[in-house]
Formats: sequence, C-alpha cells, structure tokens
Amino acid sequence: MNHIKTMLRAVMLIACTLLASLTAHAVTAGPGSWSSQQTWAADSVNGGNLTGYFYWPAAQPVLAGKRALVLVLHGCTQTASGDVIDKTSDKGFNWKAVAEQYGAVILAPNATGNVYSNHCWDYANTTHTRSAAGHDAILLDLVNRFVSNPQYAIDPNQVYVTGLSSGGGEAMVLACLAPDVFAGVGINAGPPPGTTTLQIGAVPSGYIAATAASKCQAMAGSNAAKFATQIAGAVWGTSDYTVAQAYGPMDVAAMRQVYGGNFTQGSSVSIATGGTNIPYTDANGKLRTHEITVSGMGHAWPAGSGGQNSHYVDSTKINYPVFLMDFWFRNNLRASIVPAPVMSSCSSSGITATSATINGAATASSSISSYAVSLSGPSAVNDTAAGSGSSFSKSYNLASGYYTGTVSATDNLGQVSASCAIPQFLVGTAPVISAPGGLSAGTPTATSVTLSWNTVSGATGYNLYSNGTKITASPLSATSYTVTGLTASTSYSFAASAVGSSGESALSAAISVTTASSWTCSAVTASNYAHVQAGRAHDSGGYALANGSNQNMGLDNLFYTKTLAQTAAGYYIIGNCP
Repeated sequence: MNHIKTMLRAVMLIACTLLASLTAHAVTAGPGSWSSQQTWAADSVNGGNLTGYFYWPAAQPVLAGKRALVLVLHGCTQTASGDVIDKTSDKGFNWKAVAEQYGAVILAPNATGNVYSNHCWDYANTTHTRSAAGHDAILLDLVNRFVSNPQYAIDPNQVYVTGLSSGGGEAMVLACLAPDVFAGVGINAGPPPGTTTLQIGAVPSGYIAATAASKCQAMAGSNAAKFATQIAGAVWGTSDYTVAQAYGPMDVAAMRQVYGGNFTQGSSVSIATGGTNIPYTDANGKLRTHEITVSGMGHAWPAGSGGQNSHYVDSTKINYPVFLMDFWFRNNLRASIVPAPVMSSCSSSGITATSATINGAATASSSISSYAVSLSGPSAVNDTAAGSGSSFSKSYNLASGYYTGTVSATDNLGQVSASCAIPQFLVGTAPVISAPGGLSAGTPTATSVTLSWNTVSGATGYNLYSNGTKITASPLSATSYTVTGLTASTSYSFAASAVGSSGESALSAAISVTTASSWTCSAVTASNYAHVQAGRAHDSGGYALANGSNQNMGLDNLFYTKTLAQTAAGYYIIGNCP
C-alpha cells in the first residue's frame, strides 16, 4: 500500500476525531491565506529589518485546543516570497494544505542582511546567542511575538522549526539553542553547528556526530533538560552535491546523543516517489528521530505534488511538509496527542414523585475514570463521582419541581469532556406558575449580553439558564439581566424560569446568542511622531517602536511614515491588518 496515502488517511481520521472533541473550545479563525509582507524586528548585526509572511489558517487546531506554530526557513539564494509561501502562481514549499489540515500557523521570514553573499541564514556563526541581535535572536523574537499574542492561540508546546540548506543548519542551531522553545525540528540538507561555509561539501576530518552533539549541548545551557522532550528528523537527496549527504544522518545522530539514553533503529521503510525512512525509538518506545534519504533528489526542498518545481524546490519527491507534520503531531512529547473524552449521550429516566435516574455515556481513546452530574432545581446536585466506564446510571432523591443539568466525563489522563445538557424534566407535581415569555437578547459584546423577558403573574423572582445550567445564584427580582464572563465568538443557549410560592416554573423557550469577536483589527497610516503621540508607539533612543510588538519603525519624527495595525488590545504591528 502506498505509504504516504495510508499516512494521510490516518492523519485525516485523527484530525476529524480531535476536531469533534474541540468544537466547544473554538479558537479565532484566520483568513486562510498568506499575509502581506510584514516587517518585524531590526537586525543591527546583519542590517535591515526582519521581513516575511505568515499563514493564519481558517481551520481549527487538532491538539489541545490550540494552534501549532511552524517556523520555515528558506535556503541560500532563496526568499520567502519567491520560494516558500503559497502564492497564486507559485506553490513554493507547499505548506498551505497541511497548515489548514492541522490548524497550524506558518511563519516564513526572509534572512536579513546578505550573509555569505547569498542571502543565507547565519548557521555557521561561531557564537550563537538568544539575547544579542542577529539571526538567532530575531527569529526567537519572531516566534515569541506569535506565541505571546493571544489572537493566534499558539500552544507553546507545539512550536516547530524546519528549513533547507542554511535554513536547515539554522533550524538545527535553533533547536539546540532553544530546546525549551522548539518541540521538534526538521533539518533538510543542513550542515551541523561548528562547520564553516567552506565545509558544506565535505565533512571535515575529525568532525563526528559527537562533535555536533557537544556544541549543541553547550548552546542549550541551562535549558538542556528540555532535550528530553524534543524530537528531530532530517532529509537529504542522493544526488545532492552541494551539501555533503553525510551531514544528514550525522545531524540526527547528534540530536539523539543530546537527547540521551539508548535508541533502537527501526526497519527501513520505503517512501513514495523513491527513497527510505529510518525511524529511531528511545528506551520508552517513543519515536524520536527520522532519517529520510530521497532517491535522485538534488539539493532541494521536497515539496511534493502541488509544490514549486524550480530554484531548489522539487515537486516530484516526497511531500516533506506532510511527513513532518504527521511526525510532529503523532510524536509530540509535550502536548497530549490523545483527544479528550466525548459525551455521546445524557438523559433522565425512571422519574417518580421523589427521585430520578441520570444516565450518561462517553467515548474516549483511553478510559473514563469518572462522570460528573450537576442538577439545578429544588434539590441541587453536584456529584463528581457518579460512575465510570463507558456508561453509567445513578438515582437521586429529589424534591418536587423542574430540573435541568449537565453531565461531563473525565478520562484517566485527567482530560474533561465538554458538558452534555440534560433536557428539563419534572419530579412530582408541577408548580402552578407559568414560564416567562418574550425572552430576548440585546446586541452581544465579546464577553456579555443583556437578556430581558415578560413579567409572570405570581412570580417573586426569575432564574436564568445557560446551556442547561442555572447561572443565577438566587432568583432575580427584575425582568432583565446582563450575563457576563462569556467567551468571544461562541454560541450560547439561554432560557428563563419564574419562581413563586408554589415553586419554579418550567423553562421558557430557549434563544441562541453568539458573542462578538474579541477584537476587530484596525490600521492607521501616520508619521512616526504622530503614532508615538497617539500612544500606538513609543520612543526608544530616537526611534519609534510599535507598542506591544516593539517593531522598529524608524526615526521618531514627522518625516517617517508607517502603517500600524492594532491586532489586539495595546498590540500593534507594522503593516495592514492580516
């Protein structure tokens, strides 16, 4: 069976299952397209500003309810716009499809300056540091801009880096320098740390995997412990005569050494379009590294079908973005790859004048350790140990009246399902009071909505319910109420009841309300001086820096003009809204 097709079917099945479990926790959908060119941090070492593009998917993420972030670095003589991003006439490295499949944000920056006279990334620098300006620092700053900006909903445990040639070498440098930042790395024809640009075509005498491992370990410093949960891979072509093919397996062997412990080499697996993959598992049986040899490929990024097929990009070989994303998502050691349990049903049954039985069932990849039952009514119930296993039924003694409630499931990993709402049911005799009519909602904000309803004869107060759960601590005397603490861009169901001397009425007809988006981006074009005076930027040493992102806009005066987009409260970036 075709290996890649089988892998893709499996990935799609996992993605669909995970997405189903996360619908209650949706994150903001992006535009589903590459951004316009952005300007990020200034590079005082190599010159100029870091520019580039990002892809913000419309699809939801597939792990832990948050997005992954992938930093993709081009090779020497390449550019992000010309070779990496997916434009109308140029499919580049072919990242768009997998970005949507996994709900991942992709970063495609341009190398600043003109390092090695070929627009390279400075992987061969003898001093790599996280703090000083230069490629290492500005790339880590770029990653942090996105991870720290809540609108992108990036999971810090799902940050990855990959690249070709000098970009592959820089990807390995970043994985070594910041193992606390990067959970995984994919190295494509990248020379390891400590080699020079004169040594790209042949491994220097005496340089072995242990040499690279030693340099990698030293770069990590106090963050070396994070290597225990990092994964790595490498890919290279059998016809690559630009970067020595021996660097490929050496890179990954070095990473295994810094990861520590014993590794077992798996059987060589054939890959589509020609070539093999050799997996390595650690002492715990976890897949930690891969080594892909691509038959007949020269010095190029293997983009697979749909990718570019020129300028060091090969569309006739393995689709490395597909392979990498599958490798990272299946084997991430920092984010749970097991979906949370899903409630499949909940109900009430066996109702008498004094009791009712609550039933529930859930599915999980692991096992259900407990169910939690919450009932709102004359006799409130908060039972966190209602049962376990694939289903449960439990009887409760209840006072006469109407009840609503929810059931949720917790698996043996501590992950909790979304709540299942129990339809309203009546125990004993119905109170002689009518349900409120005319329930309506005002214009919702991102976090609140005002509800109102008609007066009920004989009512001494009113209760409100959201998604089946009572949200008023005590009956309200007024016939309007502002519900707060809501989540932006989320749909809620609301209902009301009346309370009188005979008890609580049935629920009113429910209404559905969707909250507004948490932020609407806006852009302003003005002089740097005007931006500073208006509070969109601040002065630092005579330069205007955008508030929040700290992007360098140039001199703080009336003669420099920039467009600033406010993408979150107090957060501005150079350029138009994404």
